[in-house]
Amino acid sequence: MLNFNQLRAFYHVAKNMSFTSAARELFITQPAVTAQVKLFEDYYDLKLFKKKGRGVSLTEEGKLLYEHIRKIFEYEKEIENLIADMKSLKKGLLRLGTTKTYARWFMPFLVGKFLEKYPCIKIHLKEGSSLEMTQSLIELKIDMAIIAKVEEPPDVCFIPFSQEEMVVIAAPDHRFARKGVIPFDELAKEPLIVKENGSGTRKIVNELFARHNCPLNVLMEISNTEFIKQLVEKGEGISFLVKAGIAAEVERGKLAALVIEDERLFLDVSVACPKDMPLSPPARAFLEIVKKLMPEDPFQGIEMLMRNCPPA
Repeated sequence: MLNFNQLRAFYHVAKNMSFTSAARELFITQPAVTAQVKLFEDYYDLKLFKKKGRGVSLTEEGKLLYEHIRKIFEYEKEIENLIADMKSLKKGLLRLGTTKTYARWFMPFLVGKFLEKYPCIKIHLKEGSSLEMTQSLIELKIDMAIIAKVEEPPDVCFIPFSQEEMVVIAAPDHRFARKGVIPFDELAKEPLIVKENGSGTRKIVNELFARHNCPLNVLMEISNTEFIKQLVEKGEGISFLVKAGIAAEVERGKLAALVIEDERLFLDVSVACPKDMPLSPPARAFLEIVKKLMPEDPFQGIEMLMRNCPPA
């Protein structure tokens, strides 16, 4: 079996054609270098160096061996440089997960803040329901996620980020649009376009109807938030979405946002990561940025956070 201490001594001597220089680079004495090289030569019964004046030169066997050994230690240096780059976040990969709504609306802002500081880190962003992203964390397919806490498995850690108000949305010409505030009993009679089971939004809606001991009148179950908005705008039904996520459509008069009488609905948005698992350097850096952005008042909401966040 090759002895890497002997290989390293041979490499440094051959590179410098000097036992003295090799000893200086290896931070050991010259006799120690000489001993390592001799052990190597004796073990394989090879003569690798010959004297040349006051210095040394390689034998033909030494030249052939050096060409191969040189590649080992050059590659070792590349590995050392790569490790240093990863530790200093000059290289690396960050695997994030989020819902489709936040992928379109909030994650570009958050990822942008991260890349302002760490432009060399590659980002892989996976989208799905909050439940799907929780499962991806359990399976270690992603490092971290910005999601609602639909369930709380023991091997996932949830760090509260914000409380996002949810509202009822309807077409601008819907009879509810003129009221602004609607009793639950009237709402319950309307056909609903809802998010799929596993989403944080659907969990809140299910809990609302359960509190009133009322079944959901589900017309359609859709995972795509943009499709829900389009259907509601056309008057196909009403739905529930995060208020900040439909602000632009309300401002343009394409949707109406309504609240339920005597009800306030809030979605718990959290930063989720595997519990009792060390985070990668990019994930640790991302979490630090997220923590600095966390609003003091969680009910302030993400939209206000984005408006108030100073540019880099």
